[in-house]
Amino acid sequence: MNPPANISQLQDLPLPTAVSYWPQTWGWLALLLLLLAVGLGYAGRGLYRWRRNRYRRAALAELSRLALALTEPAQSVAALRQLPELLKRTALSMPKPPDVASCSGQAWQQFLQASSPTRLPDDFAQQLALLAYAPDQQLQRLPTAQIKQLLASSRLWLEQHHVAV
Repeated sequence: MNPPANISQLQDLPLPTAVSYWPQTWGWLALLLLLLAVGLGYAGRGLYRWRRNRYRRAALAELSRLALALTEPAQSVAALRQLPELLKRTALSMPKPPDVASCSGQAWQQFLQASSPTRLPDDFAQQLALLAYAPDQQLQRLPTAQIKQLLASSRLWLEQHHVAV
């Protein structure tokens, strides 16, 4: 039988030697710098795109405000009249604005279709012209389905239109 251990005879275990977190070879340092440069490049590109799409976010916020105003009958005609203006202002606010200030009718329809990756209704520009110039009584009689379709098409164009770089 072994005698009981005496605590005074215990010794501290030696600590392992310290290991530096700094790379030991220049290859790891070069890889770290390369990864840092790529990460900064992606962050810079993301910031550039975020800033470049500021006008798009503002237009989408305005469209949401117009959609909310359409729920109130007293404000619906005024909100409908602002929709074509919103799309035109958005086109003129692009980073490299195309020459659309004087476009109307078929030329406006062609621009909207050319800058949209998805197909817009063939009479979209005509419906926008109707909103801008029709008498108030005619706008008040517009079916709800047509108004929703106009809002959906406008939102689709605002979200997805191409921006020239």
